[in-house]
Amino acid sequence: MKEKICFTLNNKYLSIDADLSMRLIDFLRDELRLTGTKEGCSQGECGACTVIIDGKTANSCLVLLGQIEGAHITTIEGLGDENNIHPIQQAFIEEGAVQCGYCIPGMVLSAKALLDKNCGPDKEYIKRAISGNLCRCTGYKKIEKAIQRASEKMKEAENDD
Repeated sequence: MKEKICFTLNNKYLSIDADLSMRLIDFLRDELRLTGTKEGCSQGECGACTVIIDGKTANSCLVLLGQIEGAHITTIEGLGDENNIHPIQQAFIEEGAVQCGYCIPGMVLSAKALLDKNCGPDKEYIKRAISGNLCRCTGYKKIEKAIQRASEKMKEAENDD
């Protein structure tokens, strides 16, 4: 049975009829065709499906639509685009932190949630912030370095304003 739900997705207000028992990841991928959010383990263990809900990271495979009423949600599609790449995305490219790319949307969103709260995290803080995201390709060093670089870029941009 479909019911009305209202929330903000990538800075766009939505009011839709949906099955509130549907998982958020399925709604994003299947209904809205936002396929940047990846499904890995379906158990909230790998972080591939990470999104930001009201400023905090969440595994979208564990969130039901009925839980997001009134929430502000950011997916990887809400961060930047080809013409306006987000500093975190740029830093991941510059540091070679992208290999297969499967975990990267979740890693980037975990980095964004971290940097939104702490614009100058140390290595240990970065490690803790991405500890819910598993990567089989990079060994994490390049990802950690990319997050540090993004932090520097974002601080510079803030100072330029």
